[in-house]
Amino acid sequence: MALKAVLFDMDGVIVDTEPLHSKAYFKTFDDLGIEVSEEFYASFTGNSTKKVCEKLIERFDLKESHEEITAIKRRYFKYLFDHDEEFDLLPGVLDLIKHYHENGVKLVLASSASNNTINWVFERFNLNPYFVGKISGADLKESKPNPEIFLKAAEIAGEIPNNCMVIEDSTNGILAANRAGIFCAGYQSQDSQQDFSLANIVVGKFKDLEIDKIKVHF
Repeated sequence: MALKAVLFDMDGVIVDTEPLHSKAYFKTFDDLGIEVSEEFYASFTGNSTKKVCEKLIERFDLKESHEEITAIKRRYFKYLFDHDEEFDLLPGVLDLIKHYHENGVKLVLASSASNNTINWVFERFNLNPYFVGKISGADLKESKPNPEIFLKAAEIAGEIPNNCMVIEDSTNGILAANRAGIFCAGYQSQDSQQDFSLANIVVGKFKDLEIDKIKVHF
């Protein structure tokens, strides 16, 4: 084993768009005239927008299509994305991205977010120069915890799973990495309620994922 590629999740790892998504979803729920419990909303973690909309249509017997609901939610999200002053990269992640890039480690984004959201984030924070590829779970048949997204990300990097590491912050993402047979670093924020039991290592600071600190695992 040798660390040749790092497969980054985006939400909760590179940026925290969850507050923006939450506000956008609940504005959408208001528009649709439905009441979504916090418990049901929590079950959406790691799912693509399409999957979430399909769950809403089934649960509430909605007449709108998933494309129509997605369009409402996306409109609210884009407004918040452009105007929320607190929205920024997570502390320390840009330094880690640059560290890997400077040391010849290939980076691939593997996120459940839509291509639109991924591209907005990458353009706003100028991340494209550091990544060899990006893959959206919205383009795949199955969402995390299905391992497909990480296996495809490894292919994009041109590396076998043994030479890759996933950085994830969610129960479903960690399970997907585990099922793909890829070493998983769990990034745990202070208020995280996710299950990190299947992660190979768990860190609270990105500095702890620098190459010299994790090379013992590779």
